Amino acid sequence: MYHVIDLEPVPNRRLILDRPVELTLERRRYVATSVTIRDVAKQAGVGVGTVSRVLNNSESVRDSTRLKVLTAIEELNYSPSSVARYLSGGKAMALGVTVPFFTNDSVVRRLQGVISVLGNSDYDLVLFDVENSENQKELLTKIIQRSLVDGLLILSMLPAESDMEHVLEAGIPIVIVDSFHPDLPSITVDNEFGAWTATKHLLELGHRRIGYLSDYPGNPFNSSPVIDRLAGFRRALVEAGLEHDPQYYVECTIDRHDAREKAYQLLDRADRPTAVFAYCDKQAIGVLEAARELGLHVPQDLSVIGYDGIEAAEYMQLTTVRQSLFDSGVRGAELLLQVMDGKRPEKMEIVLPTELVIRATTARPAEMVADY
Repeated sequence: MYHVIDLEPVPNRRLILDRPVELTLERRRYVATSVTIRDVAKQAGVGVGTVSRVLNNSESVRDSTRLKVLTAIEELNYSPSSVARYLSGGKAMALGVTVPFFTNDSVVRRLQGVISVLGNSDYDLVLFDVENSENQKELLTKIIQRSLVDGLLILSMLPAESDMEHVLEAGIPIVIVDSFHPDLPSITVDNEFGAWTATKHLLELGHRRIGYLSDYPGNPFNSSPVIDRLAGFRRALVEAGLEHDPQYYVECTIDRHDAREKAYQLLDRADRPTAVFAYCDKQAIGVLEAARELGLHVPQDLSVIGYDGIEAAEYMQLTTVRQSLFDSGVRGAELLLQVMDGKRPEKMEIVLPTELVIRATTARPAEMVADY
């Protein structure tokens, strides 16, 4: 089963201390609160992620490394915010999933993959809906301080670097899906290659004036896919001997209606592009709507490609880059359970492939068909 959490106060849990690591309660009474997990990592000569895994009692850490970290903890009198819960050996029997834009098609599809795995586990699934970037830090703090879950899956969002130290310090298993951090196990998608493939398809059809409709690079939740897809788009142009023309580049949200309005900037001009590659399928559908309202025929007058492979794209016969949305949720949930079991991931980053699905919205530009 799963719950949508409202973050109301929960009763304090009784803690049974059994000292699973060599840290005495007497010493922790005199902990210097200014000591951070990075201080411990520096003292031990290891990374912050390694300290986090030691605090989580992961078997993936070598004994010699574990000893260095525990020694550094003793020397610095360091106490993470979740030490009491860690020492107790108690469990909430719940796994948390944080998601932004809960109604976004790609997020929902990933979440379906998560539920397919965790729904068969002994844990309840607690869903934390992040409404905006302002409450992201507050939400993570409450999850950690209240010990609401035994493991956390961060879906399609990445905490700010300023918050990451606090997240790592929590000492609970964490896996990221659809983003990357060097200190945490991650499930990502090869977004640059996917965008390169889509753009290359348009170039091979003969298009040279190609517009790009992007999400905002400053997306506070997760900017990595935005940056990577733009990089793939530009790389394909460079390889074809073309320069990226700023007049064919527009930024907007992933909302279909916003994309439709912004698409006018690309299409309502004499030298309009003959093709548009959109950051996501919802934006691409907005482009299709704008084209129809301007009297343009797809694909005769305009080719359109989206990204994600959502169900609506198939219904609209939209050419798109399909990413493994459901599978990424499955792999993320499986990896979280693996980490919670103390097993070392074979790779800290698992990169899933993409697939170009060619449908009815792409064709050779009209001038080439006329010449032919």
